Amino acid sequence: MKLKVVIPFLLAILVSFSSFLYETEKTVEITTSYGVIKLKLYNETPLHRDNFIKLIKEGTYNGTLFHRVINEFMIQGGDPNSVGAPADAQLGNGGPGYTIPAEFNSKFIHKKGSLAAARQSDNVNPEKRSSGSQFYIVQGRKYSASDMERLQQRNIQVKKQELMNDFFQKAENSAYLVRLTEIKKAQDQEAMNSLIKEIEPIINMEYEKTPTEYTAEQLKAYEEIGGTPHLDGGYTVFGEVIQGLDVIDLIAAVATQPGDRPVTDIKVTMKVIN
Repeated sequence: MKLKVVIPFLLAILVSFSSFLYETEKTVEITTSYGVIKLKLYNETPLHRDNFIKLIKEGTYNGTLFHRVINEFMIQGGDPNSVGAPADAQLGNGGPGYTIPAEFNSKFIHKKGSLAAARQSDNVNPEKRSSGSQFYIVQGRKYSASDMERLQQRNIQVKKQELMNDFFQKAENSAYLVRLTEIKKAQDQEAMNSLIKEIEPIINMEYEKTPTEYTAEQLKAYEEIGGTPHLDGGYTVFGEVIQGLDVIDLIAAVATQPGDRPVTDIKVTMKVIN
């Protein structure tokens, strides 16, 4: 019992100490045949930052490929199995043998140039844990104000539906779950509407604790430089490009084969530069 209390406490101390060590944001450099990409890593996502730095210093990424490239979406790399992989090899399943807990932060969106962690899909990874090594850099496209308004409304609906699902799974709400089951069995739409109206204020209160609306600055970023907003809240963003957005465009435009692997391999080397 005591061990379960002590371990989270020690982890919290280690994360705090790690953040203290990096008062300024760390910068890394990715060199490709198309040019150099420089990225800064966010201190607010210390688990991802420290893991990325560790793997770079160990040389894990050197010789790996951008193995999945989709124009107007993203460029993905970090699969250790891509080093020296034959042209017909299926890539995208490799890693260091561990995953990383999600570090979602509403400050960090999938604007163009964002660095984020790849992961397995929700059906096998409901906690949305990140791959231990695979990452992607966003290219995306620009979105109009009306596009973002529609997306924002969809995000709100999805978030509230998730909160409602969680509500029915809580032990203290078992009576509501019984009612829901009976209503579904009877296919009583009027009773369903009444139940939803009854719990809606509770869901709205929960939603206000973690709203999904974008700030004016974030909306401006999607409208002016673009990105992939539909990924927000589902994948951990832990850094961004500070030099080399043009290199991302060049890589994203290359010819690819089935499976989105570039026809000509795009190898990378990485280093921490401060």
